[in-house]
Amino acid sequence: QVSLVESGGGLVQAGGSLRLSCVASGSAFEHYAMGWLRQAPGKEREIVAGINWSGDSTYYADSVKGRFTISRDNHKNTVYLQMNSLNPMDTAVYYCGGDFKGLVGRSTPTSLDDLTSWGRGTQVTVSL
Repeated sequence: QVSLVESGGGLVQAGGSLRLSCVASGSAFEHYAMGWLRQAPGKEREIVAGINWSGDSTYYADSVKGRFTISRDNHKNTVYLQMNSLNPMDTAVYYCGGDFKGLVGRSTPTSLDDLTSWGRGTQVTVSL
């Protein structure tokens, strides 16, 4: 059983940046595709970024493309989300998710259904 713990959230002004981190416990982290999800108040959870097992293939939702960057360090069992040019629409709880059932294999997650478990989340609030 792999557990995921997110960190790095907080309050930031519009136009600012934050870097989220997610540390995975357990072995074989490098075998799994990972992703970041978010859920804003009153809205459904959505995937914002995905990354394949090796880190050489990524996916971004249109709403964050060009502003967010997902990366991973398999030696540290960690996946990151660098968020730049934040705006109030980015306010949400951000979750790290993993494909621990191998649903996408060596491909890149692009939807919620591709991720089988996630952490407890970290709050990101962007003020005007």
